[in-house]
Amino acid sequence: MRKTIIIGSNHAGIAAANALLDHYPDQDVTMIDKNSNLSYLGCGTALWVGRQIDSSDQLFYATKEEFEAKGATIYLETAVEKIDFYAKKVFCKASDGTTFCKEYDKLILATGSVPIAPKIPGNTLQNIHFLKKFQDGQAVDDLVGLTSVRKVAVIGAGYIGVEIAEAIKRRGKQVLLFDGAPRSLSNYYDPEFTDEMDRNLSGNGIELHFGEIATAYKGSKQVEAIVTNKGEYPVDLVINAIGFLPNNELGKEQLELFENGAYLVDENQQTSDPSVYAVGDCATLYSNALRKTTYIALATNAVRSGIVAGHNVGGTSLASIGVQGSNGISIFGLNMVSTGLSLEAAKKHQLDVLFTDYTDLQKPAFMTSNDSVSIRIVYEKGSRRIIGAQMSSRADISMAIHLFSLAIQKQMTIDELKLLDLFFLPHFNQPYNYITMAALNAE
Repeated sequence: MRKTIIIGSNHAGIAAANALLDHYPDQDVTMIDKNSNLSYLGCGTALWVGRQIDSSDQLFYATKEEFEAKGATIYLETAVEKIDFYAKKVFCKASDGTTFCKEYDKLILATGSVPIAPKIPGNTLQNIHFLKKFQDGQAVDDLVGLTSVRKVAVIGAGYIGVEIAEAIKRRGKQVLLFDGAPRSLSNYYDPEFTDEMDRNLSGNGIELHFGEIATAYKGSKQVEAIVTNKGEYPVDLVINAIGFLPNNELGKEQLELFENGAYLVDENQQTSDPSVYAVGDCATLYSNALRKTTYIALATNAVRSGIVAGHNVGGTSLASIGVQGSNGISIFGLNMVSTGLSLEAAKKHQLDVLFTDYTDLQKPAFMTSNDSVSIRIVYEKGSRRIIGAQMSSRADISMAIHLFSLAIQKQMTIDELKLLDLFFLPHFNQPYNYITMAALNAE
């Protein structure tokens, strides 16, 4: 039996374990995680806190017992203290203080990411929380349920911050949303789209404080106020959603790293050590939009990277085809999706690009149930290669973004999109589809 150890048991680690256990019977698979649970869908935390789903139990999609039934050895509440990459040994410490060592033939690092903690006065006060693990969500949910918690500050207006702001507002609390940027979701969308989201947020009662950076927290035992570069605000709870950094603690001295500290991997998820693979939020990936190595922390990327690593460790050569960073969000009924690069992001990368915008009703005007759809396609000026798309609507337009993800992957041009064969049915769309119309209007 070939011994494979997987450190980390969330999306990437589980995907790797499933690939090995389902397809390679010669594998002796061990999973180690310092948490008390595995397979937590953190993207559902806001749905749980906002009471849009019945229970947090629905956010776990695999159990320790299921993996043990497949033949895996699982160690939960067990910290990996050190890895000897030369002797191929992992040194562990269980929650009861017991220490032990495990040997491996191949090692898969699925250690994920860690929240960015602002290093400001008062950051150790009670009622200041992150949202990463199940326990974080449980703590926030419990506090939001207290009548003494009336005013909540959310720091960071990315996906997690915006989603938890909506969730807490749904629970009847006053919510203040802070970000140093001048708008929400600025890493994913251009201002024309985020302006609509910001109006949606404020229209639903969320107090927006953009262009404000937290400089201190005040309080005796628990947080009582947040201080920014523009003012001081009384609050009862603070949720930090600034972002994440790759968790490279176990291998940063031995393995080659990317500019942000992520493990640098090839198309097989292999690190600079041939016996070690890295997957998920602790590893790099290849952007088909940029056509170079980058870092995008998404659950979908984590799952794909885990599958790739699992099969390569198992003995089947499987190369990643790269990613587009496809993503989406739904807040108070407004749906937004994007893939690849926004116009602003493309310019930051000094790409010579053009864009085309189009807005229309999703269906023919005679349909009684109808919503407007806005779309932007970003493409290179010279090659005319599509490198990004953004869409927004009150309708569910989520599936349409997959077309653009594939277009970017296949290096499709804006001109090839103009006469794309798209079906028409009044229940779903218009005979002149907003996708092709946007392309036809391109320069």
